[in-house]
Amino acid sequence: MTAIAVPLTAVLAVVLDRLLGEPRRWHPLVGFGYLAQQVEAKLHGSTNRRWRGLLAVAVLVGGFTFLAFLAQRSLGSWAWLLDAILLYLAIGAASLKQHAEAVRRALQNSDLDTARRSVGLIVSRDTAEMDEAAVVSATIESVLENGCDAAFGALFWFFVAGAPGAVAYRLANTLDAMWGYKTARYLHFGWAAARLDDLLNWIPARLVALTYLILGNTRVAWHCWRSQAAGWESPNAGPVMAAGAGALAIQLGGAAKYHGQIESRPVLGAGRTPMAADIARASALVDRGVLLWLVLALIGGWVA
Repeated sequence: MTAIAVPLTAVLAVVLDRLLGEPRRWHPLVGFGYLAQQVEAKLHGSTNRRWRGLLAVAVLVGGFTFLAFLAQRSLGSWAWLLDAILLYLAIGAASLKQHAEAVRRALQNSDLDTARRSVGLIVSRDTAEMDEAAVVSATIESVLENGCDAAFGALFWFFVAGAPGAVAYRLANTLDAMWGYKTARYLHFGWAAARLDDLLNWIPARLVALTYLILGNTRVAWHCWRSQAAGWESPNAGPVMAAGAGALAIQLGGAAKYHGQIESRPVLGAGRTPMAADIARASALVDRGVLLWLVLALIGGWVA
């Protein structure tokens, strides 16, 4: 694939995501999730859970990444079409935006119950007792953080390693979402999935933070990134969310309930408490960031 063909293929994948969204039926990631459940049922045991989890990750991520590599090599001059389809399936930016918009519309209609249910589809915290401010904050946090997972991360690894790179990234991210919890069942079994996701996201997360900084309130975003990111539990979500909140000049973070327990989390960002209208601002920030990445990739491919 030529230098300019790579960003052109990425543009096609992003356009497909915007036009089609996620497949409503037969999404490969749904099938992958089902297969991961079967592998977990076979491998999860009472001993050597880290090694069992590592084997599960190696089989699932390594196996499908290798299949993507073989398929790409077998198609010759038509490999670009497979690359576009695989990257499209790895990107979930349109779906994330739709979920966030559903929350915003519900709040606009003063339907807090629907907003709670809608935000519950994109966050792992307990949402049943959230007030409006908590719903707004959770939604924006998800847009900023999952913007990295659903768009930027897949694009980064596509630019680095083609479609197999995007596949490996998305599958690792999916396993982290399934197993990367510090619960009794997954603390050890999910360790490998969580660490692989951290590793694959380390560079993309900081590039995303830089992107938010450039496209938003630069001074505030830089201050928040530098002073707040290290206090967040996740080494990658911290920079992304701190810079994103600063770029929007709002405050996020704070206490939240997970699995029935209140967790005290640092405050991120600076400025006022977010409002429902800020959900659209957060989505627009992600959209502009994706556009910036594609433009820069096209320029780089053209120059090369």
